Order: sequence, then structure tokens, then C-alpha cells
Amino acid sequence: MRGNIFITVGALAALASLAAVARAAESVTLRNGFEMRCHHHTEVEGRVRLYLSAGEDSYIEFAPQEIAGVEQVPDPPAPPTFAEESPIASPAASPAAGLSPADLHEMLVKAGNDHNLDVDLLASVVKAESGGNARAVSRAGARGLMQLMPGTAAGLGVEDSFKPEQNVRGGTAYLDALLTRYHDHLALALAAYNAGPEAVDKYNGIPPYRETRAYVARVIHEFNRRVHAREAQARQSVASAASSAGNGTR
Repeated sequence: MRGNIFITVGALAALASLAAVARAAESVTLRNGFEMRCHHHTEVEGRVRLYLSAGEDSYIEFAPQEIAGVEQVPDPPAPPTFAEESPIASPAASPAAGLSPADLHEMLVKAGNDHNLDVDLLASVVKAESGGNARAVSRAGARGLMQLMPGTAAGLGVEDSFKPEQNVRGGTAYLDALLTRYHDHLALALAAYNAGPEAVDKYNGIPPYRETRAYVARVIHEFNRRVHAREAQARQSVASAASSAGNGTR
């Protein structure tokens, strides 16, 4: 799987607090030209942490050489009306008949393998976008499991966004392209998936839209939860195997 996704796994749990109160105290310019808004920053064990709220549990971490400059800034502009009025997904019907969690997982594994993306990341996007509802339709007209707009779907070769296999294939390809565009910076790629690359490029970072900030937080929080669960299960398996081996030698 992609090993250099530009986000600290397990760290970004409360970006939603920024969405609710969008109060950024600092503007951090990265060497790649992008700008990140944060509440405050500090250096920990040779890494620079950009904290997304007043607390210490939600941050993005960078190497010092990746930071070009930090300056104090006023509050970002209020989100435009359209962001307030566009929910991420409004299910139009119940999930497609016959699409079990196992079926969906198999689709995500295949798509993840094809694009070298973590299946838990794809599952987190699906959960945030549609809740696993293959017939979901947003107010803006995005469709299916990964909420593809008709124009985006057509450009990705997706003929029917309500067909789970096509939707997952197209959505994964789109996310892969965005990660490549933003140099594996996961937060920026997710923001572009939600608000469009034009908005990310305009603000040189995550746009100050409540919906987009909440969306990025929701996906990364779920991704973190899944990764933690996976790691805990792996540790438990190793411990069980070691215990069994120890008992076998007695």
C-alpha cells in the first residue's frame, strides 16, 4: 500500500471542530507551495506539529524542512452558502439488493490493489460519502457508493454510477489521481474530492468551507479508527501465536 500518504495516522480526529468554528490562528506555508491553517504549532521530537484546535490531540505532522514559513492570520472568510446547503449524501433508496458487506469489501480490496491504496481508506471514504448505500444521491446530483458527479463519472469511464463495481472503480481512480496531484497529502486530496481541486488550489490548502472541513475530519477519523483496530488485531494475533508457541514447548 501507499506508504507515504502525507498525514499522521491516528492524529487528525477533530478537524470537525474547525468546521464548526473555523478559527485559524496561524497560516503555515509548505515548501510545496500549499498553505495550511492551524490553531497553533510546536516542535516535538524533531517534527513540527500543526494543531487543528486548541487541544493537543488533533494535528498534522511535518518534517521541519517541509515548512517554509509561519505567520499569524485573521479568521478565514465565512463559507459560501452553497457549501452550507450541500449535504454529503442523501440516500435516495435502500442499499442495492445483494450488496453485502463482504461483497463491498471485496470490491474495495480489488480497487485498492489496482491503485495501491489502503482498503481502510477507501472504506472510510465510502462510509462518509454514502454510508454504503449504492443508490445514494446527493442534492448536487452525486451518485452511488463514492458519490460521483455525472461529469466526473463520465470522465472516469463509469457508465452507471449506481453499479457498485463501476462506482468503486471510478471513485478509487479519482482519489488516486488526487493523491498524485497533491503529492500524497491525504487531507488535501480528500478536500479536493469533496470541494473540487479548483477550491483547494484557490486557497492553497483545505478550503474554509464548513462542509469540506467536516468531511475531511470524518474520513480521517474513520480511517484512523480502522487502522487502530487493524493494528490492535495484529498485535493480538502475534501475542496469541507467541502464547501458543510457548505452551507447545512445555
